[in-house]
Amino acid sequence: MVKERQIIFHGHHFQDFYIKVNDKVKEKIGYVFKLIQTVDKVPEKFLKHLEGTDGLYEIRVEVGSDIYRIFCCFDKGNIVVLFNAFQKKTQKTPKQEIDLALKLKKDYIALKQKQDEKGRSNKKS
Repeated sequence: MVKERQIIFHGHHFQDFYIKVNDKVKEKIGYVFKLIQTVDKVPEKFLKHLEGTDGLYEIRVEVGSDIYRIFCCFDKGNIVVLFNAFQKKTQKTPKQEIDLALKLKKDYIALKQKQDEKGRSNKKS
């Protein structure tokens, strides 16, 4: 039995993207998220490591001929952290989207380190 993965957001980029897409796209994103949460080895068709990056992945969503990408990384193995998302209109993923995802990942890691340094005693249950 696979331990279910948790999907969380870092920043507002994914939500900004999500509210703009139509219901069919939202439905497919939900389907792919469910797969990521429950399937032990997610097929590359839906989740792929971005070559040349340190742990940056893209969630791949296709609706008809439209292609969408959601950047993410894993934290503690079972947490999927979502960053930015966009509709892909060319073969190559736009560099500015990858740069933004890498910046958000760096921000997320820095924020986590800060929280860890504050210690667990300050956390409310």
